[in-house]
Amino acid sequence: MKATGVIVEYNPFHNGHKLHALAAKQETDADIVIAVMSGNFLQRGEPAFVDKWMRAEMALKNGVDLIFELPYAFATAHAPQFAKGAIQLLDAAHCQTYCFGSEEGQIQPFNNSMTLLHSHHTDYEQMIHDFISEGISYPKALNKAYDILTAKNNGPFVDLTQPNNILGFHYIQAAYQINSLMRPATIKRIGANYHDDTLNAQTIGSATGIRKTFFDTKDLNAVQNFIPSHVYERLQTQQEKGISFGHWRTLYPFLRMTILRDTPKRLAQIADVTEGIENLIYRAAVKHENFDYFMESVKSKRYTWTRIQRMLTHILTGYTYKMRADIEAPTYLRLLGMNQNGRRYLNRYKKDLKLPLVSKAAAFSNASLNLDIQTSNIYAVGLGTPAKVNADYTNAPIFIRE
Repeated sequence: MKATGVIVEYNPFHNGHKLHALAAKQETDADIVIAVMSGNFLQRGEPAFVDKWMRAEMALKNGVDLIFELPYAFATAHAPQFAKGAIQLLDAAHCQTYCFGSEEGQIQPFNNSMTLLHSHHTDYEQMIHDFISEGISYPKALNKAYDILTAKNNGPFVDLTQPNNILGFHYIQAAYQINSLMRPATIKRIGANYHDDTLNAQTIGSATGIRKTFFDTKDLNAVQNFIPSHVYERLQTQQEKGISFGHWRTLYPFLRMTILRDTPKRLAQIADVTEGIENLIYRAAVKHENFDYFMESVKSKRYTWTRIQRMLTHILTGYTYKMRADIEAPTYLRLLGMNQNGRRYLNRYKKDLKLPLVSKAAAFSNASLNLDIQTSNIYAVGLGTPAKVNADYTNAPIFIRE
């Protein structure tokens, strides 16, 4: 069986995600789509809209065949580490290809850019370092250095100001770094862009836009046209039960308590907290009962909203620099769910997997998996989700028989 991999968050799963899964299979002539999916905390430093079990079920009923969890240490990391962890898992899962959505829509510009940066690596890194030392944020420093290089060379090169292009480039870079034999493929995103807040009459909306519309209106009917019917029904059931959807406003009381308890000295040990920002975070927590006011008082030109949210995620979960240093690469394939096609694949290739397959958390223990369980428990308590505390031990991988 020929497998193609996708790297996803599904926050929440929408029509564009379903289209991507089906198009990835067609584009790569694959028999199966394997997804590496973030757990309950995401790359932009946010709690997931719904828990990982529900998102896995949604995906398995809408085009995905097999789902592995991207460990917390990589799911909440900046783009290069996020990509590295995800690509390593797809490679370990015996995928022949991986396919990502992009604004570019063609793979050759990505390959051209990869070759360019590899051949000018030293100059590129030096320019980034110089721009950061001038007080420019890391993402902007990357863009400025990249623009200088591409202007001096013949393209076409991929536009790395676009969010999905950026992630796609990091996937290709990560695959190159581990000498993976997987071939990259990309499909052009249609409909709303990644950061679009608004939804129009079309049926493809961004996850950002869907979440914003829902939190602004508290009305699932406002986003019904943008999500598969099964997803709508599951979300409706959760809302009717009075279960919170993932948002920092809901988790802020827990975060604020953690900040005030730990004080700046302890906060300075938390991953991504740097340059004395722990003092600003502490003062903001003392002053503000409202999450939005708290964020506005911490945000600056040097620290993007996303970067601050990642710090807050690590503060809430207790993820320190020392813990990060102990987790260098994924060491297992954590099975979240599969359909019949996915089970056939595992039965056939289980012995060929490059990492241990974990279907029962109780049968496997290491620092990364323990962290995943800990952070999932914090998420469950904070939001009161259907996935209860220690659900990682009690929940079996989802199996869709249809």
